[in-house]
Amino acid sequence: MYTNPESNPTRYIWQQLGWPALTVDSAELAPALDLARLEQGRLLGQLEAIGLAQMQHISRELWVQDTLATAAIEGEMLSVDSVRSSVARRLGLSEVLTRDRDVDGLVELMEDASSNYQTPLSHDRLYRWQAALFAGSTIDGLAGIRRVAVGRYRSHLDAMQIVSGRQGMEVVHYEAPASSDVAREMSAFLCWFNTPKITTKNQQTSGTTMPSMGGLVRAAIAHLWFEAIHPFEDGNGRVGRAIADLALAQDVGAAVRVFGLSKQLLESRKEYYDALNAAQRGGLDITPWVLWFVQSFTAGCVRSQAVVRAAMQKTAFWQRANSHDLNARQRKILARLLEAGDGGFLGGMTTEKYSKINGTSKPTATRDLTQLQAWGLLLVTGVGKGTRYAVNVEGWN
Repeated sequence: MYTNPESNPTRYIWQQLGWPALTVDSAELAPALDLARLEQGRLLGQLEAIGLAQMQHISRELWVQDTLATAAIEGEMLSVDSVRSSVARRLGLSEVLTRDRDVDGLVELMEDASSNYQTPLSHDRLYRWQAALFAGSTIDGLAGIRRVAVGRYRSHLDAMQIVSGRQGMEVVHYEAPASSDVAREMSAFLCWFNTPKITTKNQQTSGTTMPSMGGLVRAAIAHLWFEAIHPFEDGNGRVGRAIADLALAQDVGAAVRVFGLSKQLLESRKEYYDALNAAQRGGLDITPWVLWFVQSFTAGCVRSQAVVRAAMQKTAFWQRANSHDLNARQRKILARLLEAGDGGFLGGMTTEKYSKINGTSKPTATRDLTQLQAWGLLLVTGVGKGTRYAVNVEGWN
């Protein structure tokens, strides 16, 4: 039952008269959407211009980053090696099984959201996504010391609240619809998601999705709508971001994991939660939230473009390096410097670090480094004990 606004003012979006008829202002969104499409096109164009092998490597790296990020947003730190291994197996690059079932479950969820983008979203599919986050549990699982419902919507009688603060001084940021209403709310959401319609303030219509707005607006609405219902006891954030990824893959019409949305949301985590909370507490016009989401998507595309450029620069570097007779020690150091990225190797490379990494003498280290410098593969700064070497990649500092 909805709250009577005369006796108890509405606090949350699902209590607004007319929910869930969400609206957006297409005129206000137009400039941000144009820029988002421009950066999205640039990213996809970059990917088309590179070879299959390199694209597979880049896709793997971006998938790893987004997997780590979507978990980190919830405060969960995953093993980078486990995530890399799980993603590699999903891409067919490795047959090694990971021992971290939670990692495998999250990677499997993200793969299904993008690879099976043509499959309609359903209650059962969402159940399987959430269950994957609690691998090994069929009915109930554990989140820390709490037992949570797995593979089904929440059914507890207590209010579903998002709370922060110390015990006794908690602050309620949001309260979702009662568990008894979740099935009905989710049925309405899934009906809309599988046959999307967007109502604009400029053109009050329940017609099909506006072609100029399309999938980006749909992804923003879907994420907010799902999070407003908060249908599961745990895992709503990760499932909600997977729904956004599914909408973006459907928008492009391809199994893509390259937009770096979760990575960008992690970078602006506080702003993400603030924007989401403001929308959940606001009215049915969700233009500010959609605008923030679209701008974050744009920033994610720009960030992913940088990853693609870095990969292309590394490939060009190795083509230069392979024209010389590198020894195993030199290859190891160059690989280490490239992996660290632009300015990422703390303190720069020194003869002492070189000798420790390779287990060799300082004279040998000096000779190897001097040769790499002569070939133009390393740049050098400083003199004497202050000598530092950096990999010579065009565009890197």
